[in-house]
Amino acid sequence: MIGLLQRVTQSKVSVNGAAIGEIEKGIMVLVGVEKDDTETSADKLLKKLLSYRVFSDAAGKMNLSLKDIEGGLLLVPQFTLAADTDSGLRPSFSSAAPPTYARRLFEYMVTKAQAEYHKTAAGQFGAEMKVELINDGPVTFNLKV
Repeated sequence: MIGLLQRVTQSKVSVNGAAIGEIEKGIMVLVGVEKDDTETSADKLLKKLLSYRVFSDAAGKMNLSLKDIEGGLLLVPQFTLAADTDSGLRPSFSSAAPPTYARRLFEYMVTKAQAEYHKTAAGQFGAEMKVELINDGPVTFNLKV
């Protein structure tokens, strides 16, 4: 699985003009699912997201995790993260998981995140979403498990 983590001061995802997920300070994560991903992959990515140290401590060093600061977690499905862009001028999606499988894994991850972390929100798989965010830093990491 691929997680494009962005540290934010706020983020919101909307469908048809209505907000369906919103957080204040925390991380917004675009989530891509590849063919070989499993529930174990989703578990590993979630564990990393909740513990990854991207927030500054009193000394200004990135030593604090999302859990440490009790920030929000916004998970947004992002099919295009699984694109192969190595050749040509058009991306190939041959490594992306089929939509039904990807939906199941994304929804599994959201359900697990909501059970483990009370400040979790999510986008909607397969929907035309509008994502707003204020990137803090900017700080962005590409995580792959």
